[in-house]
Amino acid sequence: MLNSPVLPDPQTLPQFYQGVLFKRAFAWLLDMVLIGVLCVLILPFTAFTGVFFFPFMMLVVGFIYRWFTIAGGSATWGMQLTGIELRDHRGRRLDSAAALAHTLGYTISVAVSPLQLISIVMMMVTARGQGLTDMLLGTVMINRHG
Repeated sequence: MLNSPVLPDPQTLPQFYQGVLFKRAFAWLLDMVLIGVLCVLILPFTAFTGVFFFPFMMLVVGFIYRWFTIAGGSATWGMQLTGIELRDHRGRRLDSAAALAHTLGYTISVAVSPLQLISIVMMMVTARGQGLTDMLLGTVMINRHG
């Protein structure tokens, strides 16, 4: 699919980017529901004290979930269900280090609301639909079978 050393051009290969913004938002929603369910399942193992730090638990569980799923297939389970995946600046799937960097950037932007808003706006206005973390790392979200 992507054997070239660069990302697909949105002008000449628009099929890689069609509908990705909507799919990305839906994948995020699916992932958040899954992370929430995982946190609820973990709650009894904290003797229910996790109720007092539930948002922090969501952040930690979400970090681990995103890092490992992206490292394993360049996509979270939500991304896989919606048919999208992350690629690095050379068009390759993300390895564990790149998945960690992307997850760290995403987590920081979620923790700092203005950064998340900037990222969302960037996804809507950039040619490749890249958010703040994507721009910093050179990653891009594309349709899996562009």
